[in-house]
Order: sequence, then structure tokens, then C-alpha cells
Amino acid sequence: MTRKHIGYILFFSLMTLLIASCRVIKPYEAPGLTTTGLFRDSVSSDTNSIANLEWSRVFTDTTLQRLIAEGIATNPDLQIAYARIQQAEAYYQQSGAAFWPTLSANAGITRSKFSAGQGFGARPSITSHQLGTSASWEADIWGRLGSSRRASLASLLRSEAAARAVQTGVVSTIANFYFTLLALDQQLLITQQTVSNWDSTVATMRALKEAARVTEAAVVQSEAQRYAAEVTIPDLKQSIRETENALSIVLGHPPTGISRGNLIEQGALPMMNTGVPAQLLANRPDVQQAELSYRNAFELTNVARAAFYPSLVITGSFGTASLTLLDVINPSSIAASIGAGLTQPIFNRRLNRTNLVVAKAEQQASILNFQNTLLNAGQEVSNAISLNQAALEKVSIRTNQITALQLSVQYSQELLRNGFATYTEVIQARQLLLQAELGRVNDRLQQFQAVVNLYRALGGGWK
Repeated sequence: MTRKHIGYILFFSLMTLLIASCRVIKPYEAPGLTTTGLFRDSVSSDTNSIANLEWSRVFTDTTLQRLIAEGIATNPDLQIAYARIQQAEAYYQQSGAAFWPTLSANAGITRSKFSAGQGFGARPSITSHQLGTSASWEADIWGRLGSSRRASLASLLRSEAAARAVQTGVVSTIANFYFTLLALDQQLLITQQTVSNWDSTVATMRALKEAARVTEAAVVQSEAQRYAAEVTIPDLKQSIRETENALSIVLGHPPTGISRGNLIEQGALPMMNTGVPAQLLANRPDVQQAELSYRNAFELTNVARAAFYPSLVITGSFGTASLTLLDVINPSSIAASIGAGLTQPIFNRRLNRTNLVVAKAEQQASILNFQNTLLNAGQEVSNAISLNQAALEKVSIRTNQITALQLSVQYSQELLRNGFATYTEVIQARQLLLQAELGRVNDRLQQFQAVVNLYRALGGGWK
């Protein structure tokens, strides 16, 4: 057989291996999950989404902007996520280096003592000196190394998406804590003002009692209601303190007071534009993270499948070896070798088959997790939209309620002075007014939280 025939055989053998490798490694395809109807009761085709706005354009309060910027810079969870990115980047760089040959340098000295039979009585011991290099390179015939690199890339991108998801959480958490503090401050102010109003009512009751218009029971009842309002003040102050402490932890520093504005001065947040459900795939980091987990599992399945086929490794070495140290640099001591070998797994205690079964199961689990993440995202968007609609309805009703209750308090007090109403009517009117005023604060807070929750649900806060 001539060299020409050997060349043809090698060429066709290589081509056969390459064609077979194309069948071993499957190209990645994104899972075909539908986003139709993901938002409940929403049929908008407008692609304008609040998630595309930078957080500084959504939250215009300068104090809140400062807190969010501080949180992004110092939040411990976000710093941990950045460290995870560095780890994933290191693994990705390592996967790229797998295409290059390994090169090692070695130097050594070996002292050997022989038995009488081994040395044949001529040389009972021997000292050898070695100096050289060795290299090996694996040909990526079946695409195993390529799939491993693509899996590492998906892992790196997944870590980056995870960091973005943490940032959206940090932004929304800080905003929610901030608006909660404003609401608690306003409720405390309303309660303190109510206590002051009850002081006036108690004084009025005492004057009416001296004029024999009401009994001592009226005075005592009004005092009891005054204390009932006052006793809620410590709880409000405790809630404020706990919220400040929680926000401090998010900002990455020990519990402390938080500077802030007030609820009355807060302007309206942007319109609640949801865009279309398909934008969740591009905007929401945890959805991106779930898809990248599926991509990582898909490529690892390719790696497990390629392990069933032979690997081609080319090795080589070059160096010197001699029995004396000075002869190590002698040209006559030079030794070199080169070789190639195919390793075909035959029986390895079912390791490859187990790896493939596990990889396929992980791939199936990751696509189910991707689908579940997408469904949860749609649920959160739907809840935020519904929360905002409920808040808007309550604001209108609450305004009418407070107007009516303010008139009720005013009229009942006048009727009491003129003897046409009882003290219980005045007390009841004041109680209802306090509850309505506190409820109005909660309604306003609910509006802010609806926007914050929708902003996060749509994937806003990381751009």
C-alpha cells in the first residue's frame, strides 16, 4: 500500500468522524414557550413598557435616588452576586484553554539500587538525570470541548442575569421600604393630630358637664377614646424603627435612622405601561437566568453524549537523560517522542450512561423551571396591575368617605352643644374619621407599591 493510498484512507476516515460528530452534538434551540395571555385581563399590544425606564426616571425623589444608588453600591447580596460572576468568568476562560495543548517542564534525578539479580553484579546502583518537556493535545472530534465551552458561557451569562435579578430586587425593596416609612410617618402625624383633637373634645365635654348638658360618663368616654388613639403611637414608632433597621441592612450598614421626605410631597409615579408579555424574555433577569440554565443543561447533555465516543489525544516529549549530571546538556543525551492514541470507553461501571441520564433529567427539569419562572412572572405582573386598579378605586371612594365624616364630626359637635345629639355620636364620628384618614394613607402607599411591584415584575431596575 502506497503513501498515497494511506493518505486517502486517513482523509476519508477523518471526514467520516467529522460527519458522525455532527450527529453527536445537537445545536441549541431555545424552548418554544408561549407568552400569549401571560398577563391576566390584559390585551394591550403596546410595546412601551415601564421596565425600559432607568430607575432614576421612575423614582424622582432625590432622597430615594440617593438611597437606591447607595444600595446598588453596598448591598451585600449584590456584592456576592458580583463575586459569582468572577467565578463563572474564570471557569469560562478555563473552558477556552481546553482547546490548547498542555505543556509541562520536568527535571529530576533518580537514584536506584538493584538487587544482585537485577544488576548482574556489575552495577548495584544507578543515578539518572532527566531534563525535558512534555505536551499533549486532545482533538475535539465529537464537539465535547466545544459543548463544554458553550455550557460555561451559559453559566457565565446566567451569573450576570442573577446579579441583575438581585439588583432589581434591591431597587424595589429600597423603594418599598422608603414609601412604607413615608406612610408610617404620615399615620403617626395623623394620630398625633387626632389626640390633640380629642383633647379639645374632652375639654368640650367637661364644659358641657359643668353646664349639666352631659353626664360624667360622657367625659370619661371621651377621655378613654383619647387614650385609645394615643396608645397606638408607640406601635407606630416601633414600626418606623423596625422599617428603618430593615432598610439599613439592605443598604449594607448597621441599623440607623433614615433621612426622608414626606408622603404629601410625593409626586405621581410613571404610568403603568406593561408592554407585551414577550418582553419578559428580554427584560426580566430571572426569566433570562432560567433560560440560560436550560441552555447550560442542554450543552452538558451534549458533553455527556460525546463521552460515549473515542477521544484522540496526541502526545509528545523532548528532553535529555543521562547517568551523569554534566552529560545532561550533551547532544547525544537528547531523547524525543511523539504519538497519538484513540481511547474508546468499553466498560466503566456505567459511569457514562449514568451521566447522560442525569444530564437529560437536568435538562428536562430546567425547561420546566423556565416555564414556571415565566408563569410566576406573569402572575406578579397581573397582581401588580390589579393592586393598582384596586388602589385607584379606593382613593375615589375614600375621598368621599372622609369628606362625609368631616362633616359628620362638625355637625355632631354642633348638635351636641345645642342638645340635639348625644356624646356617643360625636365619639363614633371621630373614630370613623381617624380610621378613614389612616386608610387613605394606606391607599396612597398601595398605589406606590403597585408601581414598584410592577416595575420589578416587568424586569425594571437593572438598566
